[in-house]
Amino acid sequence: MNERDGDPQLLAIREQYQRLLVRLEANEREFRRLGRSVLRVQEDERRRLARELHDGVGQNLTALQHRLDQVRQLLPAGEAALPGHRHLDAAMALCGEALNDTRQMSRLLRPPILDDLGLEPALQWLARSQGEASKLAIAVEMEPLPQLGDELDTLVFRIAQEALQNVAKHAQAGNVLVRLVARAGMLQLQVADDGRGCDPAQARQAGGSGLGGMRERLRLHGGRLEVHSSPGGGTRIRAVVPLDGD
Repeated sequence: MNERDGDPQLLAIREQYQRLLVRLEANEREFRRLGRSVLRVQEDERRRLARELHDGVGQNLTALQHRLDQVRQLLPAGEAALPGHRHLDAAMALCGEALNDTRQMSRLLRPPILDDLGLEPALQWLARSQGEASKLAIAVEMEPLPQLGDELDTLVFRIAQEALQNVAKHAQAGNVLVRLVARAGMLQLQVADDGRGCDPAQARQAGGSGLGGMRERLRLHGGRLEVHSSPGGGTRIRAVVPLDGD
């Protein structure tokens, strides 16, 4: 045995170091627990607001649209009624636009399909709606997965949502692949596009890219985010998180 191994002062320093490591690990676990609690509260509030928009404002707009249609049918026919018809048609069109906007806002806040049907249908809906809005061809590939639970379902959906928004805003891509698999106890989400690519270091520093938010979400679940890209070579974002959510 090395003489210094029995040095009481050195042993005391080692014990203090070990105690410090234990405290740091405990603090990190507590930070993750509190952070996940905040995200749960945010998602609950999103769910509540989405329901109020759909069931409250949305239903009222639908009723208003129906009433306007009834009024229109009561107007007499003929040229004298044309101004009234035009005003009612404009009001009904405006009401229809407001109804569509309300439904879209409700779905973006918290799509009911995620809670009602699960992650795969929600990702398919996200790809379809984002593809239509951004003129992107988005494919979704998923291997059979174990039951993930609400928190991981929400995490994967939000990461995919942010990644696809990034592609739509910055990538100038035509095709995107969203792939979700489980490997060796880890859940892996990849979003790859054929766009103009970027310098990953610059993307991390740039504001508005959403990468920081994705990294923070994944960190709270013990995960990590990887960005692989080069100018002109497309971009691949890979999110990895433990299946146990630790």
